[in-house]
Amino acid sequence: MARALYGAAAMPSMVLELNASDDRGIGVVRQQVVDFASTRTIFSNKFKLVILDECDAMTKDAQFALRRVIEKYTRNARFCLIANYASKIIPALQSRCTRFRFAPLPDADVRQRVLEICGKESVRLAPGGLDAVVTLGEGVF
Repeated sequence: MARALYGAAAMPSMVLELNASDDRGIGVVRQQVVDFASTRTIFSNKFKLVILDECDAMTKDAQFALRRVIEKYTRNARFCLIANYASKIIPALQSRCTRFRFAPLPDADVRQRVLEICGKESVRLAPGGLDAVVTLGEGVF
């Protein structure tokens, strides 16, 4: 969605994407997220986008700091929080978000995508390998 919204050329200046399971502390929120969200765009009136994947792995202190950052910079930035377990997100942060829940993908779609990736990566599947990937993935890709 971000590529469609901003275009490939503007992505680096308009989108900050972090894997919150790697960068999960309060320091990341206070430094990287605040630095990015606090700057305004000069030649565009579009808002900036901060994407935090696996934000359920963030510490509680980092989540509280993120809540304050969202409140402060909501005029020029939007935040996309991606989590596997919504219950691990503090209520104060959840209340500032719109939730979208996605059902697991159908097995047929997962099979097709895995086969496509294996073809592009020149990976040969062992007998039963595709079935194992589909079963163990439980519809999450």
